[in-house]
Amino acid sequence: MTSKYFAQNLFGIKGLNIAWYGVIIGCGILIGTIIAGREANKQKLKSDLISDFLLFALPISIIGARAYYVIFQWEQYQYNPIKIFSIWEGGIAIYGGVIGGFIAAVLFCKFNKFPLMRLIDIVVPSLILGQAIGRWGNFVNQEAFGNLVTNPNLQFFPFAVYIDKLGEWHQATFFYESMWNLGVFLILIAFRYRKKIKFHGQLLAMYFVGYGLGRLWIEGLRTDSLYLFPGFRASQVLSLILIIIGAIMLIFHKKLILSYSNDYKGKYSLE
Repeated sequence: MTSKYFAQNLFGIKGLNIAWYGVIIGCGILIGTIIAGREANKQKLKSDLISDFLLFALPISIIGARAYYVIFQWEQYQYNPIKIFSIWEGGIAIYGGVIGGFIAAVLFCKFNKFPLMRLIDIVVPSLILGQAIGRWGNFVNQEAFGNLVTNPNLQFFPFAVYIDKLGEWHQATFFYESMWNLGVFLILIAFRYRKKIKFHGQLLAMYFVGYGLGRLWIEGLRTDSLYLFPGFRASQVLSLILIIIGAIMLIFHKKLILSYSNDYKGKYSLE
């Protein structure tokens, strides 16, 4: 068994390969769920709100993450579409997962008559923290890296990472994004606990701007981007759109009728 095999799999028994990537993603989901559940309780809401939403949103997010990847890599699947369902072979995109999660939130809130923006503000810090943790799955899989680093003085982690299959040092863009996301998480938490929230949807708007800026920059360093068409990376275009939407929400929240109210008395209320 090669070292790469051990690095990518927690268990190396034939037929029972538990990948480190999956374990890391699972830990991110668990930690995020705990944080969101505690916030729900502080807002006098049942923690069932978060577990119910997660059970609803997780499969939709996975479908979204896979669909996003397949759409932009269609040439790999057009002659063998059954491979679309082989998700265990890799090929998911975080932006697709985020889009799927937002669709799930809209449907969940409509069905349960819960304020959409309030739910999203409860869970969005957990989302960005989960993204920060999940990027370490790219480390064990040796993927999502950046440009070639030829200067020996820069061939060290965390600036660069050695890619075994290439025998080369490349920019550790997974690490850059993980740290950027962690910084955005800390900012969102600071605003929440210092009670600087002026309207429901504010943390979402800050997430759009904060994550969008980081992804816009870091995506330009990566060597494995998905492209809309030559010269236009899909994630950079979407990042720019998120930044614009977030800025509009922050500046024009009154005109968008985004208010702050905790008057909810539905099935998930503790009062």
